[in-house]
Amino acid sequence: MTLWENNIGRIEIPTPFAVGDVNSFVLKGDAITLVDAGPKTDEAREALIHGLRQLNLEMSDIDQVIITHHHPDHTGGLDFLPHHIPLIGHEHNKRWLVMEEDFLRLYNMFYSELGKKMGLPEHYFKKVTNMEDEEYGSKHKTLTHIVKEGEVISGADDWIAYETPGHAQSHIVLFREQDGVLIGGDLLLPRVSPNPIIEPPVDGKTRPKSQLQLNQSLRRLLEMPIRLVHPGHGDNITDPNPLIHKRLQSQHERAMRVKSMLEDQPATVFEICKQLFPKVFEKQVGLTLSETLAQFDYLVDLGQISSEETSQGTVFYVK
Repeated sequence: MTLWENNIGRIEIPTPFAVGDVNSFVLKGDAITLVDAGPKTDEAREALIHGLRQLNLEMSDIDQVIITHHHPDHTGGLDFLPHHIPLIGHEHNKRWLVMEEDFLRLYNMFYSELGKKMGLPEHYFKKVTNMEDEEYGSKHKTLTHIVKEGEVISGADDWIAYETPGHAQSHIVLFREQDGVLIGGDLLLPRVSPNPIIEPPVDGKTRPKSQLQLNQSLRRLLEMPIRLVHPGHGDNITDPNPLIHKRLQSQHERAMRVKSMLEDQPATVFEICKQLFPKVFEKQVGLTLSETLAQFDYLVDLGQISSEETSQGTVFYVK
């Protein structure tokens, strides 16, 4: 979609990531609202400018920006926009956009401690704490307005924000009830399941169980009269409920596979991760560990497995 459709315009923006192009959306209302901005690359900037021109707009026509979540492929392009433009999003975006020293210390401490619990050898620690993807993220923007559950977006009065954590603690979707249209960010994608990414605890104490959150967020969509989903990546989803059920079932089956790997002996997250992702684990340590830990969280929540921590702080899971 390159032209307006029901006051929504879609702009496809290339990314340097395996997920491929990211979708930004322009909402026409009392204000011109941009939803997500792509990564911070020259190619992305040109694509954003070109996409806006196809909609007969320029960068200067954008009145406000909403971000569905803080990941660099959705926020880097914020730095291409005029500095004064209001930036709207969930409050949990703040620490990722500003990257203050206190958060960076928490970040490194959290992943180092979690790495030990997962049985990760020390030479992998730098790969887990490496924030190289952040080079494609915004460096000069922070939120000017915080949106909360159930709030109507000012200037885009038909759109209501809903909190949908799991893929990111900062994740929101936008729903227009009058015609059942959802701007879904990375919550529901047509080709792949979003990764339930591990994040440091927002309260500084309790690690969020991302898979459990993601499943709950998906089930929320089943309760909403959604006719069409505009996803953060890929083509529109015109019949979302069967896909939601498919995603939930596939995740359950993945977890059962992990459970079967514990038949013979207890194992750490790291040991199972290598079995689940033998070809890509070395290149994507953080993402594959997130996916693996997510299945353990799910199985523990179901009461299917339990955990035992050694005196060295390593956690083994047993069936």
